Amino acid sequence: MSYDRAITVFSPDGHLFQVEYAMEAVRRGSTAVGVRGKDCVVVAVERRALAKLQDSRTIRKIVSVDDRSVLAFAGLTADARVLINKTRIEAQSYRLTCEDAPSVEYLARYIAQTQQRYTQRGGVRPFGIATLLAGFSDEGKPVLYQTDPAGTHSEWKAQVIGGRNAKSLREFLEKNWEEGLEEEKAVRIGIQALLEVVDSGAKNMEICVVRPGGAKSIMEEKDVDAIVKAIEAEADEGKTKSSPTTSNVGLMFFMYGLQNSSKAKNMEICVVRPGGAKSIMEEKDVDAIVKAIEAEADEGKTKSSPTDQ
Repeated sequence: MSYDRAITVFSPDGHLFQVEYAMEAVRRGSTAVGVRGKDCVVVAVERRALAKLQDSRTIRKIVSVDDRSVLAFAGLTADARVLINKTRIEAQSYRLTCEDAPSVEYLARYIAQTQQRYTQRGGVRPFGIATLLAGFSDEGKPVLYQTDPAGTHSEWKAQVIGGRNAKSLREFLEKNWEEGLEEEKAVRIGIQALLEVVDSGAKNMEICVVRPGGAKSIMEEKDVDAIVKAIEAEADEGKTKSSPTTSNVGLMFFMYGLQNSSKAKNMEICVVRPGGAKSIMEEKDVDAIVKAIEAEADEGKTKSSPTDQ
């Protein structure tokens, strides 16, 4: 029995392989990050490199589903287009029937229900996309939902979908997300997460901020670029501060030098500090560290030598 060919047949260990293959299609897609703030939801997506003659306006990873909700996806763009159109029609039908806008939770539940339906019938295949749905609840609180090809939906404080580094990015969000994030901090966290997978900076990112009432705002590239540069400057400054100290730098050189000579007079150690300040270590300081290293080596040999037994 070819369990990976029939969508409605379970494998002996309980897997639906076609659904798992759809999830693999999501992992091969571009990364999308959602961060819930105090009074906003930030959605950041990776924009893959386009052909020179291609119009970037025709490739959108962030779309409006209704006046109050915004959707970002990872996976197959063609599948996303079909599912988004179905969701938009459902949102219009809800307005016509109930004379009110559908909630973000309702739309997330509808998307998940549709995705699940395509895992339980013959003659169809699962949607190869995962979605992040952002907006505001009826109580005016920001909400963020995720759906996946299996048809599950759940609410998140911050989440990442797509890309090979989703797990490490999720760990980054877990460390940096906190309750009551201001809009500026939420945007910064979203961009910082994307910088782990985007090489070309702001031009390969699309950042959307959803504010109360569902108002959607796409950040301009120059504003994103300013935040990217600030983050990179802080990272460079942090590397400078955490650069090796005199003793650590000396230790690295001494370990190399000891392979050839154990005498400090045969070594010259230079430490370059921030701003290019150069400092040549004195021979007595070098000799003291050499003796300490030799003493540690002798102690290690003594501990590892055979006992009387």
